[in-house]
Amino acid sequence: MKFYDSVGPNPRIVRMFMAEKGIDIPKQTVDLRGGENRQEPHLKRNPMGQMPTLELDDGSYLSEITAICEYLEEKNPKPALIGSTPEERAECRMWTRRVDLNICEPLAMGYRFGEALKFFEKRIPVAPEASPGLKMIAANRLKWLNEQMAGKEYLCGKRFTMADVLLFGWLEFGNQVGQPLDPANTNIVAWMARVGARPSAKA
Repeated sequence: MKFYDSVGPNPRIVRMFMAEKGIDIPKQTVDLRGGENRQEPHLKRNPMGQMPTLELDDGSYLSEITAICEYLEEKNPKPALIGSTPEERAECRMWTRRVDLNICEPLAMGYRFGEALKFFEKRIPVAPEASPGLKMIAANRLKWLNEQMAGKEYLCGKRFTMADVLLFGWLEFGNQVGQPLDPANTNIVAWMARVGARPSAKA
């Protein structure tokens, strides 16, 4: 296998997932800022032109971070970061979906259509007028999540899972690009400190 890596939160999320599992896969860096991901060699790996991508042993390619992490979990089931039972896996997938759709996606698009507009306007369809609303949605859903996190160590209770890795990667990115976590979300602030103390957070 080979992991096509780059700057940005999505590749980092997969690196953190692999670090939690102790998986070491050869990496090849793709120059995201220079547009290498939008050139023909990478488009053959991932026609969406996005990062990251995982090349499998049979020469096929996987993209989308949840698909890559699910594959790695099936190949390396311990330690379980999605779940060891149908119930655990369903709970993790539920929280991963909630986090991805309600927080990560509007946060990302708010940034791409706002502060990063000049970078993205020649790469993807953009809607700059939507940026403020998208940021508001992400902030609102974080406030909701903060209430859901009361009394919980991680999103799935005492289990650290893929859902936590996904949320942590994007909230750290948000802190760097003008969408800092509201300190009033005290449950998430405490959760961020717990996750940030894990060795995998350095991946």
